Amino acid sequence: MIHYHGLPITPATAALRAISGGHAFVSFRHPEQLTLALDASQSFAVDNGAFSAWKSGNPVEDWTLFYEWVGELHRYPAFDFAVIPDVIDGNEDDNDALLEEWPWAKVAPHIGAPVWHLHESLERLNKLVSNFPRVCLGSSGDFAQIGTPQWWTRMAEAMDVICDKDGRPCAKIHGLRMLNPEIYTRFPFASADSTNIGQNIGIDSAWRGTYTPPTKEARAALMRERIESNQSPQFWERKYNPIQESLFA
Repeated sequence: MIHYHGLPITPATAALRAISGGHAFVSFRHPEQLTLALDASQSFAVDNGAFSAWKSGNPVEDWTLFYEWVGELHRYPAFDFAVIPDVIDGNEDDNDALLEEWPWAKVAPHIGAPVWHLHESLERLNKLVSNFPRVCLGSSGDFAQIGTPQWWTRMAEAMDVICDKDGRPCAKIHGLRMLNPEIYTRFPFASADSTNIGQNIGIDSAWRGTYTPPTKEARAALMRERIESNQSPQFWERKYNPIQESLFA
């Protein structure tokens, strides 16, 4: 699977250690290190920034500028995909309307990946994986907190829809904010992202002990190595997840 590290990461020298020869996740809301991603990463994906905007209390209502931005970026060889705009707390009709508005749905379906929010119906998930080559999974509603028992249960239900009888995904699956080895090693993801490195390299109190990395650059390199030292399974099997075993026993 592809491990996407969310930008920005400060300082830029630490960002370079996190994505050089690797994979970057660039948000439309915070695009200031896009040039660094173009110069240093093996590939990059683009987030629409809806989650950050929603958390700030100013959800995006007009996506024209994002469409234009993606229209330029998707021509770069390192571009992988863009997350199609979504309404975090909206209903299925709201999000389906944004899918209809997406400019490249029919002419270049590989450019965009829609989001299925865990609080939405499994019927909508089945429709998305049947019609798009890649689908993003986003934690939301009663399943907003990743790692709770109800979250694991819902993810298991989603995998049963996404995967065939042999456990093979019917579309490539991207886990939004799921680049935690405890999470992505349980599901057959094609990719996942997080801002874990950017959020934690500057918290000095979290780095203690004799062998504490002395610089943010060293911390970024260490976190990247730990995160990328694991891979997702190729098939969906509940036995991969000990937490699920206790839930379904």
